[in-house]
Amino acid sequence: MDAKIIENHKRYLERKALFKKFGYDVDKERRFILEQAEPVRGRILEAGTGKGHFSLVLAKAGYSLVSFDISAEEQAVARMNLAYFGFEKAVDLRVENGEKTSFVSGSFNTVFSVNVLHHLQNAYLVLDELRRVLSPEGKLVLADFNEAGFRLMDKIHGLEGNTHSGGKVSLRQAGAYLSDKGFFVRNAESAYQCVLIAGKRQ
Repeated sequence: MDAKIIENHKRYLERKALFKKFGYDVDKERRFILEQAEPVRGRILEAGTGKGHFSLVLAKAGYSLVSFDISAEEQAVARMNLAYFGFEKAVDLRVENGEKTSFVSGSFNTVFSVNVLHHLQNAYLVLDELRRVLSPEGKLVLADFNEAGFRLMDKIHGLEGNTHSGGKVSLRQAGAYLSDKGFFVRNAESAYQCVLIAGKRQ
């Protein structure tokens, strides 16, 4: 295996251990998101690949998907994370701007966006785009940190000498927006995550 892939995985394990030290079990929280989204059917899109951690959750669960991010650099890390476990072929990584993608309208049955909302400067434009690419019977799954999660992220980023961005639009506000657009909305919450599952009213 490529030395860069091994070194990247080592760094990931170190950061994962840091999160665990403060009580945040990243594997458990990510499994919770997938459990709330099930059943997952049809063509899957992930909006906001980041370093590919949730892509890997889906791939390990047996799913193939398309995942996009605006950052090619982040996707290079995601590719290494997937390759370490042999799942690089399960995820079609694309560089796209979430405010205006190249995907055909209604072409995905399940759309995930995990811990992305708080990074967005124009969240409603991205939500409109995710609505556009979602099929009429499709399911939109948004997840973000709850208050405890954000406090923990701030603490960990502070220890690393960084700041953790806070978004202009909360998950609750996103849910209200989707409801106004004709979606039914269901919410679930774990120790550190909030999950919103939305679908078009028939």
